[in-house]
Amino acid sequence: MAGEPLRPGRGVVGNPDEPATLGASAVAESELRAALEAVVDPELGDNIVALGMVRDIAIDAEGRVRVEVALTIAACPLRSQIERDVRGRLEHLDGVHAVEIVIVAMDAEARAEVMARARWKARDDAPATAVDPDTVVLAIASGKGGVGKSSVTVNLAVALASRGLTVGVLDADIWGFSVPRLLGMEGDIEARAGKMVPLELAVGSGTLRVLSMGFLAGEDRAIMWRGLVLNRAVQQFLEDAHWGRLDYLLIDLPPGTGDVQMGLARMLPRTQLLVVTTPPLAAQKVASRAADMARRGYLRVAGVIENMSDFTCEHGATYALFGSGGGARLADELGVPLIGSIPLHPDMAACGDAGTPVAAEPGPLALAFEALAKRIEGDVAPRTESSGCSARLVERVERAVAEGLLEPTSGSS
Repeated sequence: MAGEPLRPGRGVVGNPDEPATLGASAVAESELRAALEAVVDPELGDNIVALGMVRDIAIDAEGRVRVEVALTIAACPLRSQIERDVRGRLEHLDGVHAVEIVIVAMDAEARAEVMARARWKARDDAPATAVDPDTVVLAIASGKGGVGKSSVTVNLAVALASRGLTVGVLDADIWGFSVPRLLGMEGDIEARAGKMVPLELAVGSGTLRVLSMGFLAGEDRAIMWRGLVLNRAVQQFLEDAHWGRLDYLLIDLPPGTGDVQMGLARMLPRTQLLVVTTPPLAAQKVASRAADMARRGYLRVAGVIENMSDFTCEHGATYALFGSGGGARLADELGVPLIGSIPLHPDMAACGDAGTPVAAEPGPLALAFEALAKRIEGDVAPRTESSGCSARLVERVERAVAEGLLEPTSGSS
């Protein structure tokens, strides 16, 4: 902008309390900043001030405003819209006579920070779901396919249900659903009051409640969905279903770090991740990406499960057919516990094909999943009752005082 150089108004960014030295027609920097809070980046879902995109605001005594806006990339497709919105919000303020907008591109570090802010915002604005707030939600993830993630999900669910718990299983692997076959379940999803009713399976004194695309489409039918459609399918399983009271909800994620994983972080931000890997170093390195995805979405990584570990033959000799140490190395790298190792055993595949989970049959695999379930319930991701949290206790005390059932203490306000 030509003419007299602009000088800061009530300070530039980070110094809003600096005394004004402007003419009577000038506008306070705080007013400009407040107006810009109405400019929302539609892709990141928050206003440009909260996202840290407003780098500098300067104003002179003539009411000429200069604002610097940092975009994630210089060629941002929303650049024109953001510029238009910024200009529109500022030009309508009394005392503003001209607006200059300077667009700059963020460096890699700043871009990472703004994306982190956006993910945190999405986490705070998570939609309501049909999953009870007391339910412990565990997502079973892997960086790649072929590590037995679905088999681990199903058999861990069976082992938890065998402890007398009610366990939900959500097959979020929309393309590669295999949970119905692994559990030997089939049937049609019924609707009650416009919501899906999960199919149930009794396991000892416990219960499994299962939803899968496999109940809605034929086993041989390809699901040709991507992006938002995939997210919407998972969202319906979480929001439009009669899950009822669950102790645990296990979510079998598709391999990798794609749309479903990112959508889950937004829809159920209290989800905890269990990362499944196999012993080889290559599998460990790929699995670490799943953990990185979770942490970028502010999900807790609860632990690592190593599948297909040492094989013990009928003579008692043990062989590390796929190498050894991958699970322990990954757990150490992530700073989380290795919560279980599942041995390589032919019964895993045979029982999966037959629809009879190995966790429900006697043998070394059942013992491994029993130990895994016990550790998860007792240590890694224990069940909690929200009625026991401090906020609920305070509510109860206040209600009792209001109803005259409890005398307030002398120090109460």
